Amino acid sequence: MRTMKSFIKIFFASFIALLIFSLIVFFIGMWLIGSAFEASKPDIGSKAVLVLDLSKDFKEQGKENPVGSLTGDPSEDVPGLYDVVRMLHFAKTDSTIKGIYIKASDNANGFGSSEELRKAILDFKQSKKFVIAYGEAMDQKSYYVSTAGDKIYCHPNGGVDWDGFSLTLLFMKGLLDKLGIEPQVFYAGKFKSATEPFRVTKMTDANRLQTTDLLNDLYGSFLEQTAKARNIDTATLHQLAINGSIRTAYDALQYKLVDGLKYDDEVKAELSTKLRQPVKDKINFITLGTYAKAADFMKNDGNNKIAIIYAQGDIVGGKNKDDEIGSDDYIGIIRKVRMDDDVKAIVFRINSPGGSSLASDAIWREITLAKKQKPLVVSMGDYAASGGYYIACSADSVFADAGTITGSIGVFSILPNMQPFFNNKLGITFDGVKTAPYADMGGANRPLTETEKRFIQASVDSIYSTFKHRVAEGRKTAIVFIDSIAQGHVYTGQRAIALKLVDKTGTLQDAVDCAARMAKISTYRTKEYPEKKSWLEQLMSSSSYKTSETENAIKENIGEDQFKLMQQVKKLQQLMKAPQARLPFDLEIN
Repeated sequence: MRTMKSFIKIFFASFIALLIFSLIVFFIGMWLIGSAFEASKPDIGSKAVLVLDLSKDFKEQGKENPVGSLTGDPSEDVPGLYDVVRMLHFAKTDSTIKGIYIKASDNANGFGSSEELRKAILDFKQSKKFVIAYGEAMDQKSYYVSTAGDKIYCHPNGGVDWDGFSLTLLFMKGLLDKLGIEPQVFYAGKFKSATEPFRVTKMTDANRLQTTDLLNDLYGSFLEQTAKARNIDTATLHQLAINGSIRTAYDALQYKLVDGLKYDDEVKAELSTKLRQPVKDKINFITLGTYAKAADFMKNDGNNKIAIIYAQGDIVGGKNKDDEIGSDDYIGIIRKVRMDDDVKAIVFRINSPGGSSLASDAIWREITLAKKQKPLVVSMGDYAASGGYYIACSADSVFADAGTITGSIGVFSILPNMQPFFNNKLGITFDGVKTAPYADMGGANRPLTETEKRFIQASVDSIYSTFKHRVAEGRKTAIVFIDSIAQGHVYTGQRAIALKLVDKTGTLQDAVDCAARMAKISTYRTKEYPEKKSWLEQLMSSSSYKTSETENAIKENIGEDQFKLMQQVKKLQQLMKAPQARLPFDLEIN
């Protein structure tokens, strides 16, 4: 018996050791293979056409497909926005790139990002190389970017969306009333409308005013840039939308919004002609993911460094998850670069609708310390609002795209009273004991008392006051003026200049150039943070890909509108955690 037990112990110990050894060998082998692929550059050949697929969401930092990295196929990788801009600039002088093909049926990028892409295409066109845009059915953001091209084509049975901009908000108060859930709302700033979906059934007058201004600013810029590109005055373009004149592809052609109606084979035949090759020959299309591996598009001159810190997503306390700005992680990153003597300047790229007010203040503190040691420039992306503006306001200089959504200087807090829901809908009751009157304050099982409501409103007011003072100090402006333009009001980047919330309109590259001038350096290399994960780390933690696939599957099964409702409920749960400095609503403009 003892011999059998010894045998079993030895057998399992040997089996586990063999398993561990096999796993180690497997991952070492995978690492060696992946490293070999990472080190090798793809050959893009000659007569290459760079493909700009607007349906790809170009986030601030790119995402590599870990499986593609393993196999050496980077075609499905999605580079970051700044990488795309730099690649287009590099392609201008790359003799292997003969032109750009814009796939323009759908644009997954925001207005700020679309603006930077459009400017990069205009810069590329200085090379006299061709830029052709084609979409079967083009939405307005796709069309906006496409107007930077030489030619715009659409499918004969497709068309161009030209009905103007609209924004529809979802209100849940009626649903919460039916469920017996009372969202106890506290806010500072009359325009701070993030809580409106839970406390009213339609837009307040203040929110309608700011949303109208915002939409008109974005639409005005859209018409202005289109007018310049298509040589049609803005009044005529606007009237086309008012009259509903563009209903078919032939309407778009008649009113000169597009240069022709073509099928896919006809567009490719034109590309072949421009490449001076037989139509039957395959066109050498190069994805941005492939070109990112092949081209030396990053600036790497000298030993001086400019640190670019990307901050994308909701601001939260603690560690990062996908598309989040975790205060612990970002405090560490900012501290690291300010302590690095080789880093001569910092560019903080913000693309955030805000989030936790406490986490925003923690990041603000580290930014103010960094600013005392070296130049610090902020570049705003699609959003830098509320908490996103909180962490921007103390920079030496602030750049925004004209279409950036910023401002929203205000604070709110939501605490649910679910007692009627528990009692009347579920038949659940609660009872307990406590050692002090406010020990159970904020529990969802009972309403707040009037005294407790005063406590929470006072806390929100205090955070709001601190927020305004941070802005006044950072922007070197009187607190009275900041109070007059704060109130949770949302602005475009262009409008924010006149209000002294932003210094200039400009791209991330403009911000980098400014940082170099402030640091008095002419040669430098950029170092980007958070540092990119290796392909193996991405493979081991590919949650973002799984999450995206899961969300898409849910959308397909329950429908787009129901998915948005589900997301709104999820967001309500997040907003109830702590006081928030967050954008009033999710901008989804049609």
